[in-house]
Amino acid sequence: MLTSTTPNIAEREIARTLGVVTGEAIIGANIFRDLLAGITDIIGGRAGTYERGLRQARDIAIQEMCAEAASLGGDAVVGIDLDYETMGDRGGMLMVSATGTAVKLR
Repeated sequence: MLTSTTPNIAEREIARTLGVVTGEAIIGANIFRDLLAGITDIIGGRAGTYERGLRQARDIAIQEMCAEAASLGGDAVVGIDLDYETMGDRGGMLMVSATGTAVKLR
C-alpha cells in the first residue's frame, strides 16, 4: 500500500477516489515509563521509552488505515494526517489517529 501526506502519488495517476479511511491506536503510560521519563526530564536527554511507544502507536494507526483502504480496493492512501491526543483523567493515555483518502491508481 502506497501512502503519502500529499494529495497524490508522484508519477502515478489517481483513477478513482474511494473514500476517507482511518486508523486509531491508544496507548497507556505505565508507572515505570513515567518514572524513567521523569528521570530523563531531570537529567536531560530524550525519553526513548516514550518515543518507542509513540512510534508503535503511530505504526498501528497507519496499518489499520491501510487495511481499511485495502478492504475498499485501494492501492494507496493520500492526504494522510496524523493526530495525537491525550486521554483519561490525568492524560495518562495517548490516542494516535491516522486519516487519509483511499484511492485506486491507474
